[in-house]
Amino acid sequence: MNKMAEKPMPSLLFGMALPPMVSMLIQSLYNIVDSMYVAQISEEALTAVSIVFPIQSLIISVSVGIGVGVNSYISRKLGEQEHKEANSTVAHGMMLATIASGIFCLFGLVGTEQFLQMFTQDAAIVADASSYMYIVVYFSFTSFYYILIEKIFQSTGQMSIPMMIQVIGAVINIVLDPIIIFGWFGFPALGVAGAAIATVTAQFICMLLSFYFLLKKNQEVTLKLREFKYNVETIKQILFIGIPNTCMNALGSFLVMGLNAILISFSTTAVSLYGVYYKLQTFVFMPVSGLTQGAMPIMGYNYGRKDASRLVHCLKICLVAALGIMLVGVLLFQIFPAQLLDLFNASGEMHVIGIPALRIISISFIPAAFGFILPTLFQSMGKGKESLIVFLLRQFCITMPLALLLSKIWGLNGIWLSFIIAEIIAALVSIALFKRLITRDRVLNKEIEATATSKFN
Repeated sequence: MNKMAEKPMPSLLFGMALPPMVSMLIQSLYNIVDSMYVAQISEEALTAVSIVFPIQSLIISVSVGIGVGVNSYISRKLGEQEHKEANSTVAHGMMLATIASGIFCLFGLVGTEQFLQMFTQDAAIVADASSYMYIVVYFSFTSFYYILIEKIFQSTGQMSIPMMIQVIGAVINIVLDPIIIFGWFGFPALGVAGAAIATVTAQFICMLLSFYFLLKKNQEVTLKLREFKYNVETIKQILFIGIPNTCMNALGSFLVMGLNAILISFSTTAVSLYGVYYKLQTFVFMPVSGLTQGAMPIMGYNYGRKDASRLVHCLKICLVAALGIMLVGVLLFQIFPAQLLDLFNASGEMHVIGIPALRIISISFIPAAFGFILPTLFQSMGKGKESLIVFLLRQFCITMPLALLLSKIWGLNGIWLSFIIAEIIAALVSIALFKRLITRDRVLNKEIEATATSKFN
């Protein structure tokens, strides 16, 4: 019997969630470490990296979306004991990752200058941002492949291998960053471009290690190109979950772009501050995201085998754990905002606008827990539309219009308040969608309603 069907839920969930939680934290270190070192060059250099950051996030969003679609379908097929279809899903995921990385390369070739000039006309910032962005997009295939393979391992409950690979990549990036940025040990000092080179080098090594372990160590599913037969239904199943997930995550990138356009009207320091906040909040959101990655294959597997009680048990534990993590984040941002900003060599002006910003935005972390966990349940059950609705509300539909409106009333603080309002509304909507879902699911509604009603009513 598969461990996702019989192992006690608390130990199963945290055993599967801990490696991706660590892995996601480590993954967030790539851009954070880049920014910490780049900030030592100048605030303009930090602004350049902050402007490019949404493109890096978009690459990650698309790669994670494909990976989550593959993860969800593989876990469901394994639950249904359809191992051949699970193997076929691996090859189809590789095909989609190759196509997506090619699209980003093309965008980098023809769209880099136009994209950057949407945010600034400062020649020095554009030059630094261009060199960083070209390298990131041309080597985006490294992210696509190793993130996809990470999700494949997670779909079978193997969490330690992806975590180990992430640790190796993060260590390589941390070591290479100062060497290439500042020109240590005889290397040329490449500045902002050096940060990008260090990142893609680490990702390239992660990709090679990922392929090795997939082909040599994964016992449940693997890549078999010789047996590959294109299947439209498999692509549809991957994209049915993958596209909404990509949109959910990509909305964060578009939100950053939109807010950067608003913030630049105040100052370049405001843009840099938002870039710093976005990196700091990953220390809170990434553990919760890792928790959802551990939970999704458990939920998907037990949904596939129609075990509602284990599905709901997993959901309850996830909600409690996510709320706990978010509460710790709120306390850190409320008590130590100045110290957090100093990690990025913050100027006096950044302290003035940044300390209240971190304290205001962090209040939104608590309702955000529902916006993370309930969409994970929706995705594991193949309900991509419901997940997309919640993330649209969280990341774009409310935040952007409110930020624009409130910025005219309360300035920068109005922008930060929009985060709180958006997360509260998204949380309420996600709970409403959950209630509707459990009354409509023909297989699971009776037991889910019986075990979950007490939680939400």
